[in-house]
Amino acid sequence: MRIKGSVVVITGASSGIGRAAALRFAKEGADVVLAARRAEALTALAAECEKAGVRALAVPTDVSDVAAVDQLAERAVAVFGRIDVWLNDAAVGVYARFDDIPPADFQRVIDVNVMGYVNGARAALRQMRRQGRGVLINVASVVAEIPQPWSTAYTVSKAAVRALSLALRTELRLDGDKRIHVCTVLPATVDTPWYQHAANYTGHRVGTVPPVYGADRVARAIVDLARSPQREVTVGAIGKAAAWQHRAAPRAVEATFGTLTDKRSIRRSRRAAPSSGNLYRPSADPGTAAVSGGWGGGRKTAVRRLASVGALAAAGLAIRRALR
Repeated sequence: MRIKGSVVVITGASSGIGRAAALRFAKEGADVVLAARRAEALTALAAECEKAGVRALAVPTDVSDVAAVDQLAERAVAVFGRIDVWLNDAAVGVYARFDDIPPADFQRVIDVNVMGYVNGARAALRQMRRQGRGVLINVASVVAEIPQPWSTAYTVSKAAVRALSLALRTELRLDGDKRIHVCTVLPATVDTPWYQHAANYTGHRVGTVPPVYGADRVARAIVDLARSPQREVTVGAIGKAAAWQHRAAPRAVEATFGTLTDKRSIRRSRRAAPSSGNLYRPSADPGTAAVSGGWGGGRKTAVRRLASVGALAAAGLAIRRALR
């Protein structure tokens, strides 16, 4: 599909991967419809996108609200006449031991991360079927392949997103809708403000598990999918290697990644008070309306990425020998 002149709807556009994708699509010449809960952040992003010479529409939206998502699609069509690409990216999370997650918080993660995608997919596909074409892109995560401790709700939600994409692809194939595509993106650890946004009941400040990739790398993969749709793309060599090894030796890989998350992301960090994060209301910190969360996702981590991939490759050899 030609990106220049296309119409792209992006949920979760106020920060992180969604914001990076909006800027990347605008740079490529696409008109963008920006959705998130933070109106001011969307307005500022729309102005930034318009500097690239494209049109941008900011539509404050809570994706867990079916009517609001339907209105988002209607606004996009009313202003631009169609929807060529719909990117489902809005997500929230909660860090805690499973037993310590308030049931309402777990439900909120599912409402946003799963039902929000369902609402977006329904609105997008309804319009795409009218047009006879379109690309729906769902942002999942490598945790859909390799479960992560301390974030059970998020892991469950991303596995569900991956399954949603598969089911929708199958239905479209059965219906003969060959020009409507459903793609899934599985990023590895990405440098975004998501970690600052997440609810946290661990007692510690939550951080990333290196290596960390820049959000624009994921944004480029998303634009490439819009241009040439594929079923599923994993972003980051570490994620690709880990996914392959998980299929070969799930217990060993789960133990390794579980320990890394526990030791590097949680327990090594300084103490932090319990917080529901941005689950029920958007962040009031204007500094988090950004692509980066300050976790070092960029060229500085290239050496560490190579070292991590090398370590995984060595572990892979050991796994293969053990399986012989």
